[in-house]
Amino acid sequence: MLHAVIAAAAEETKNPLIPELPDIIWSAVCFVVILFFFWKLILPRMQKMLDDRAEAIEGNIAKADDAQRKAEAALEQYTAQLADARAEAGKIRDVARADGQKIISELKEQAGAEAARITASAKAQIEAERQAAVLSLRAEVGTLAIDLASGVIGESLTDDAKASAIVDRFLADLEASEKAAK
Repeated sequence: MLHAVIAAAAEETKNPLIPELPDIIWSAVCFVVILFFFWKLILPRMQKMLDDRAEAIEGNIAKADDAQRKAEAALEQYTAQLADARAEAGKIRDVARADGQKIISELKEQAGAEAARITASAKAQIEAERQAAVLSLRAEVGTLAIDLASGVIGESLTDDAKASAIVDRFLADLEASEKAAK
């Protein structure tokens, strides 16, 4: 019985948290096999996959940077073209204003020349009509004066040359007295 108590006491002295030596050996063998499997097969594949992802991300970042540079260059080019277009539009406006002023001045000159021509033509026409009226009036006044003189004298004045000279002299005296009165 003593022997059973000592055996029971000896068994009680073992720590339940510490495994037996064969369990530790088999666990270490399994750990080494699993570690070798992961080290040779899984880790290289994972490393390759992570490297591929890193390259893809870096490639996308490079593409984005390139696209951004191109967009900035296009924006600068667009801004330069817009500034050139505005400058050209200003030049065109200035040329159009100058052309408009030139056309207006030419039209004013033409209108002035046309007005002067019309005025000169009207003056010439008025002068011609006045001369025609003067000649017509001279003839009528001469005829009336001769008729009147014939009636006063009681004789017929049939000499046309003499009558014409008398009428011309009378009208010349009349015009001279009008000019002196002015």
